[in-house]
Amino acid sequence: MTDTWLILGASSAVARAFAREAASHGAALLLAGRDMEDLERQAADLSIRYEVPAVPMRFEARDLASHAGFVAECRSRAADGLLNVFLAFGIMPEQTEADADPQIAAAMVEANFTGAASILGALGPVLEAQRGGSVVALGSVAGDRGRKRNFLYGATKAALLTYLQGYAARLSGAGVRVLCIKAGPVDTAMTWALPKLPFMATPRAFAAAAWARTRSGSGSAYLPRIWWPVMSIIRLLPTPIFNRLDI
Repeated sequence: MTDTWLILGASSAVARAFAREAASHGAALLLAGRDMEDLERQAADLSIRYEVPAVPMRFEARDLASHAGFVAECRSRAADGLLNVFLAFGIMPEQTEADADPQIAAAMVEANFTGAASILGALGPVLEAQRGGSVVALGSVAGDRGRKRNFLYGATKAALLTYLQGYAARLSGAGVRVLCIKAGPVDTAMTWALPKLPFMATPRAFAAAAWARTRSGSGSAYLPRIWWPVMSIIRLLPTPIFNRLDI
């Protein structure tokens, strides 16, 4: 039997790299997202390059009513092995944009948290029934403490982490491993406007580290690992000092 990885938000740079990593280890792929032309090209390339099944699937995180039918289709396509999940979708508008436009703020909450909770909730019974598999979701170091530059984005990632902790507890009896990756900046379109930090990861390196982490456990993990000591310091800063920082 061949395990299948469902890649949610498969057009992102990190998701593309993770799909290649999974395919290189012989996994079948379900590439889910909104840009079907891109997903079809990816699926064709991965199928030829790695000789694995790769299927493009339309998925919209904010269309909650479609999630049950989407999961049923995923279940049928992964009937010959364990279904695993890599959740990589999300948006990060500027905090000033979210402050100025409630619709932008609501869209971020819907995409980053509500949509994630909805699709994971729909997948839960499938994962429980198969008695195994892995769920990997991209969180963010921004969720560790609300910073003035992106506190709404951070709030969505903090909420996702809390959800995943409970989700992991729910699925633990079924042998399903749930991992939240607290990602530092990765060199992608989402971070091009940010200063290039010395330890900013490439998508390829990030995906390789994420894949390795899925093999060794669950819970949460900082990637790149340098963010563990960095965020430990930031979390411990006294509030008056933290509030004066322009971060």
